[in-house]
Amino acid sequence: MEQTTTVQAQAPSPATSPATAVIYSRHHPFPSELIRHERLTGPGSLKDTRHFVLNLGGSGLTYTPGDSLGAFGGNSPALVEELLSLLGFDGDEPVTTANGKQTALQDALRRDYIVNRANRKILGGLAERMPQGEARNRLMEIVDNGDLLCEYIETRDYVDILREFPQVRFESPAAFLAQLSPVTPRLYSIASSCQAHPGEVHLCVAVVRYDTHGRQKKGLASGFLADHAGMFVKSVPVYVQPSRTFRLPADGSRDIILCGPGAGIAPFRAFLEQRLLEGATGRNWLFFGEQHRATDFLYGEEFLDYQRRGLLYRLDLAFSRDQAHKVYVQHRMLENAKELWTWLQAGAYFYVCGDAKHMAKDVHQALIDLARTEGGLSVEAAAQYVNVTLMRTEKRYLRDVY
Repeated sequence: MEQTTTVQAQAPSPATSPATAVIYSRHHPFPSELIRHERLTGPGSLKDTRHFVLNLGGSGLTYTPGDSLGAFGGNSPALVEELLSLLGFDGDEPVTTANGKQTALQDALRRDYIVNRANRKILGGLAERMPQGEARNRLMEIVDNGDLLCEYIETRDYVDILREFPQVRFESPAAFLAQLSPVTPRLYSIASSCQAHPGEVHLCVAVVRYDTHGRQKKGLASGFLADHAGMFVKSVPVYVQPSRTFRLPADGSRDIILCGPGAGIAPFRAFLEQRLLEGATGRNWLFFGEQHRATDFLYGEEFLDYQRRGLLYRLDLAFSRDQAHKVYVQHRMLENAKELWTWLQAGAYFYVCGDAKHMAKDVHQALIDLARTEGGLSVEAAAQYVNVTLMRTEKRYLRDVY
């Protein structure tokens, strides 16, 4: 995550001719503007997936389909206000952040620290400041039990914890900040071709929202983009994170198979835009899945238009809850196992993007299963073909999973 992108040089100094370039990176992000914001999921959807367009004008930042955008979020003003109330601070106190910045406490809590979820360190800090008694004993039971500690902080933020242990008082804002983790960027797969949208970067973001302990919560970056990033204000710090491997084939005549359920569709929108611009002659086959076609067909009109125009040779859809039994992308793959195997044997590239814990594992197993059934391979040979031949030797099976 430390790779950087060079932007337009500054004016040269009188003593030297070459200019010193400005470098935008994780440690020096570009302040971008949100210039478009649309909800992709329709009324009635159980999900909230958005399309965001950020302006990169003047930054010189460029990207290639397959790259990611690092974006820094910010905490909800309401969450910060409630936290300050529990701490007994007014928010105007001057503080120095972990990276040496001088600012007011309320601004540090909004932009420099993670406060929408708790870390392990805070409970030790509470225990040091809590008077002897039943509450401290209960807290120490949590601190001393690793499994219980993980379970405890998984669903709580600092407001939850300070409400539960109101006896604790921090002697200064600095003492509280010392318990927190600095804000980190969220990497989003870029959903656009830079050539198709000069000076812009597009994102497809599933907004994280959930309720725990009687309170509504949201993701740090996704919640910030959806609810708090002002339009046409340089308020979203970003940088480009190049991909080392997740790339279109250099040979545009190669066929590609794209598997991107949900927001995992993002890089494949970029891939298709790029293939269209380059006039690639290889066939494109897209597998997309979500819950309901009526409310969750992300970029549906774009993909249907690509199909009508012949850019998408095949479009296989899996809307899991539109029928009595759940249907996922791996089921569509196995339904088309014979043709998929034919494409792979002819040199097609296979791409998958999305959830690593469940979807990517199921898609991976489906590839092994079709290699066994259509290729006539043993279980061991099928696994060897997918895990070694496709992934490592020929590098035709590429994944962007998280």
